[in-house]
Amino acid sequence: QLQILESGGGEVQPGGSLRLSCATSPPHWAGGWFRQAPGKEREGVACISPSGTLTTYAPSVEGRFTIARDSDNHTVYLVINDLKSEDTAVYTCAVAENYQTLVAGVVPPTRQAEIRHWGRGIQVTVSS
Repeated sequence: QLQILESGGGEVQPGGSLRLSCATSPPHWAGGWFRQAPGKEREGVACISPSGTLTTYAPSVEGRFTIARDSDNHTVYLVINDLKSEDTAVYTCAVAENYQTLVAGVVPPTRQAEIRHWGRGIQVTVSS
């Protein structure tokens, strides 16, 4: 049974850092992070291939966000540095057998309809 479990969200001050975790089963699928801010559509943030050798970032977050996965591929991480108020959103993990399915959801013009497996999402709030 496919399982996706996010953790690591919370309230952080501007300029701080946060690491989100996404524990997945099965472990050897591509993983990605998406976010939805209040009043906005869900947008892709980053994704990583099953082996961890390929990563893709949305142009809007490149430089401050890092996606990675652990060596046994059970967990996909998203590290966010220099947090800004506009990073406040619900962050959701998604997995797919095909890495390109997640890339299509991250790189504009995005297409998320083919992403079938989503976590429940976790809240990240950036506030002083």
